[in-house]
Amino acid sequence: MSRLLAAALTVLAAAALAVGAALGIVALLDATPDQPNTPLITYEQARQGS
Repeated sequence: MSRLLAAALTVLAAAALAVGAALGIVALLDATPDQPNTPLITYEQARQGS
């Protein structure tokens, strides 16, 4: 019975560690500033009419 309890505690600890790591990664990604969305190449509009 003690092996089953040890296995269950190990699984719970691993799951808690995985959830904590995932939340930490998400927090780090949210902390990075957004990059400006400026195009590298711009095209001039063709003039309409004559």
